[in-house]
Amino acid sequence: MRRAHNVFNVAVGNFFEMYDFMVFGLYASYIAKSFFPNNNVYISLLLSFLTFGAGFLMRPLGAIILGAYIDRHGRKKGLLLTLSLMAIGTISIALTPDYATIGVAAPIIILLGRLIQGFSAGAELGGVSVYLAEIADKHNKGFFVSWQSASQQMAIAIAALFGYILNEIFAKPFMESFGWRIPFIFGSLILPVLFLQRSKLEESREFEARKIHPSFKAIITSAIKNCGFLVACSFMVMLTTVSFYMITAYTPTFAKIELGLSESRAFILTLIIALSNFILLPIMGALSDKIGRAKQLLLFSTLFIITAYPVLLFVTKSNLYSSVIVGELWFSILYAGYNGAMVIALVEIVPKEIRSISFSLAYSIATAIYGGFTPAIATQLIHLTQNKAAPAIWLSFAAFCSLVIILRLSARIRNTI
Repeated sequence: MRRAHNVFNVAVGNFFEMYDFMVFGLYASYIAKSFFPNNNVYISLLLSFLTFGAGFLMRPLGAIILGAYIDRHGRKKGLLLTLSLMAIGTISIALTPDYATIGVAAPIIILLGRLIQGFSAGAELGGVSVYLAEIADKHNKGFFVSWQSASQQMAIAIAALFGYILNEIFAKPFMESFGWRIPFIFGSLILPVLFLQRSKLEESREFEARKIHPSFKAIITSAIKNCGFLVACSFMVMLTTVSFYMITAYTPTFAKIELGLSESRAFILTLIIALSNFILLPIMGALSDKIGRAKQLLLFSTLFIITAYPVLLFVTKSNLYSSVIVGELWFSILYAGYNGAMVIALVEIVPKEIRSISFSLAYSIATAIYGGFTPAIATQLIHLTQNKAAPAIWLSFAAFCSLVIILRLSARIRNTI
């Protein structure tokens, strides 16, 4: 019971990070009008997305500095710090007056908030994953660590539900002027509760049991020494980040623009996928404890390669909403199956003394370079090929890259169990 309480307390920060991410994406057009006004709607929206994307570029830096802090000073202290930094982004968006009120200071404040939040996110996921792995027993580490990803899915579900309800209740003029701030205000109001929950964390016994905690210099030196290995690990993460951003961040836009779904149906689709992921991730994490990480990674990366294009082609050719749901649920199963084994495998194969910085750096590289650009790449592929199923090419390529690395690291992955 005590460990279950710790799992909940540590997962709330991951929930908050993903909640803010999704809400920004859902209301990017409204944010653009408030903070980046321009006669050209495209330029305004582009500036909004560039501000959002700037946070991704800060993730590797955050992974290095904050990851090293967590490895040096402990999981609890580090995770309280990352939550504090993440809060800045949400509060800045919720409370900053618009461009018409304070001028150029408005977009500058928003940009700084996103940069700080991206810096924090670089180590948040790694810190949580390492902590959950260290408090779990050897036979259920996959199940425990899967709740890191599951908490993010619940955040996506709540953000999508917020979007659906607000879209149904309020008229567009109100949403453009103030309504879009409501989800951010909600996020700001629950911050004290999240801080209280995370402050109750117990430090992991594995970390406390170590007699020597390396200095910041020693941690950085070790990370540099393992740089090649960590870059290889980032390719193992590639499929997780690409598939995640494909079925969550990109799905609402794809559903509305390419499939012609209404805004309400797009929100419902996002909600269904998030709930599916939330249920499946712990199941798949537990499965990796039973059959082994390597087997599961090989299976689901191969299934991605084989089925990505046929399934997305089926989705785009069908005029039925039910067919879209079925196709997206298939991708949800594959994503959960791969991610359920990948996250714990990454925790287990990186060097113990620098787990947080190693995990965070590998994951941040994959997010910043591969995953974060997935919506843009998918959009460009459709534009170049005039084929609505073209995003599956990028998804299959990511699966192939991950499969190659898994084959190279399979012996190392198997030896960790």
